[in-house]
Amino acid sequence: MPANLLDEPEVEIGSKPFTWTLNFGPQHPATHTTLRLILELDGERIVRAIPDIGYLHSGFEKLGEHLNFNQYVTIVDRKNYISPPMNEVAWHHAVEKLLDIELTPRCQYIRVIIGELARISDHLLCTGAAALDLGAFTAFLFAFNLRELIYDVYEEMSGYRFHPGFTRVGGVLYDFNDRVLQRIRRVMESFPQVYSDMEKLLFRNRIFLDRLRGVGVLTKEAAISLSCTGPIARASGVTYDLRKDEPYLVYPEFNFDVPYMTEGDSFARFFVRMEEMRQSHLILSQALAKLPTGPVNVPIAEKFPLPDKGTVYNSMEGLIQHFELIMPNRGFESPKNEVYAAIESPNGELGYYLVADGSQTAWRTRTRPPSFIHFQVFPHIIKDHLIADVVAILGSLNIIAAELDR
Repeated sequence: MPANLLDEPEVEIGSKPFTWTLNFGPQHPATHTTLRLILELDGERIVRAIPDIGYLHSGFEKLGEHLNFNQYVTIVDRKNYISPPMNEVAWHHAVEKLLDIELTPRCQYIRVIIGELARISDHLLCTGAAALDLGAFTAFLFAFNLRELIYDVYEEMSGYRFHPGFTRVGGVLYDFNDRVLQRIRRVMESFPQVYSDMEKLLFRNRIFLDRLRGVGVLTKEAAISLSCTGPIARASGVTYDLRKDEPYLVYPEFNFDVPYMTEGDSFARFFVRMEEMRQSHLILSQALAKLPTGPVNVPIAEKFPLPDKGTVYNSMEGLIQHFELIMPNRGFESPKNEVYAAIESPNGELGYYLVADGSQTAWRTRTRPPSFIHFQVFPHIIKDHLIADVVAILGSLNIIAAELDR
């Protein structure tokens, strides 16, 4: 293997003698009907791989130019559909940077809580599904059992289990009530046992470890050159985390570590995600203990937030603001400007680039999704591995197809 993976010469598929081409996906169960890989094989050994995207295209970015800043939150939910609230936090983080809005302390804590719950949910699916693809079915069930409890939180706080659409410009849809906090505490109480069960099932499993260790190695230099972020970069020794390096919300108020490894193989990526769940649990414990009182939305005098129903029904100001924000061709004005803002999503840097033309709808919406960046890593780390290793490496990258085809 070359010293620098990025220096490999481009070779056209099928150009080498005695090789054959295999389509891996989108029908293969491990590609979840949305990913396709074109593999050039020498026997069972992979000579070259080309990712082929385009199986889940929904025009998400174009929709951002037709829906206002509040409406579009239901679309961003569908990009990384494994951790929807994190997409919402990222979107309105960018919008609020554009509008120069300072969130209330309680709202910032609530966004941290839903974001870290989403991180745990995302990592549970990644680690559980990666184990399932390699034959470890029981660990998958443990992971999904806890994810159901997180969905109970989403349902209680918003009325929706899968795509809550919870954040709004300058705040959130509803404040947390006692029932929501009770469901969050149930997740917190259940997490240690689930983590322990998965740890015992997988970290001591000889077959599981042999399938991951030394497989799909990504060096630190290659991770930086390929713009990797999140657990994939941290598994290769790149200790970059936006919660620490470019803090947002109230993350500086919490005490937590950024897990990393230096091996850069599939097991390192798996282990980093497991450890990140423990750190998210620690953040949630501190956030619940320090959750401040007060409003969750900026004052309606700012003309940005959608007022809650109580305000709409009981005050003329709230009714007028609701009317102004909902009716077409009305609403607040945005500055004619462009911004980029990013957060640390479960898979890495999730950013939005917005160009505003003065209305409450973006003139241009551009997403920087981690999966689109990370899918390009696959051809570099699969080379000279076997067909059986495709499943292990693909599971460790956790590619979400809706982030590819925007």
